[in-house]
Amino acid sequence: MEVSHIHYQSIGVVHSPFTQQAGTPVQPSHDNASQGMIEIAPQYLEALQDLAGFSHIWVLCHLHQARQPKLAVTPYLDDKPHGLFATRAPSRPNPIGMSLVRLQKIEANRLYVQELDLLDGTPVLDIKPFVSQFDNREHSQCGWFETAANNVTQADDRFE
Repeated sequence: MEVSHIHYQSIGVVHSPFTQQAGTPVQPSHDNASQGMIEIAPQYLEALQDLAGFSHIWVLCHLHQARQPKLAVTPYLDDKPHGLFATRAPSRPNPIGMSLVRLQKIEANRLYVQELDLLDGTPVLDIKPFVSQFDNREHSQCGWFETAANNVTQADDRFE
């Protein structure tokens, strides 16, 4: 198998109250009070047209503080190790993150968001609208997550 080198350029940056993984909400839905702003580079201003009509957006980003990945990890919501690809652990071979955030408003190139779980300074790679007809699935299964301890709401230091 041939391995390719891929290069991406950020389109913006996250401004967040979180500066380290410990204390950050594990998933955005666990802390709907966390707010922040995504600043998009001015040359992409036209790309924001019509985005304000969506309640939620997917933010794809580079997890700039992620550490070297392990192939088996103990995720925040469980006390047993799982294969990396069966988790949403931040330390990955390609530290690409995805976060579903609530879009509050857009002012010029600034997107004000809620339900944020990204660190301050996170480079943004892309933004896509959440569309319930596409993003929800009936009869889905969530593997080990269905029996996980759902009482964890904030990240600890296990991936730092």
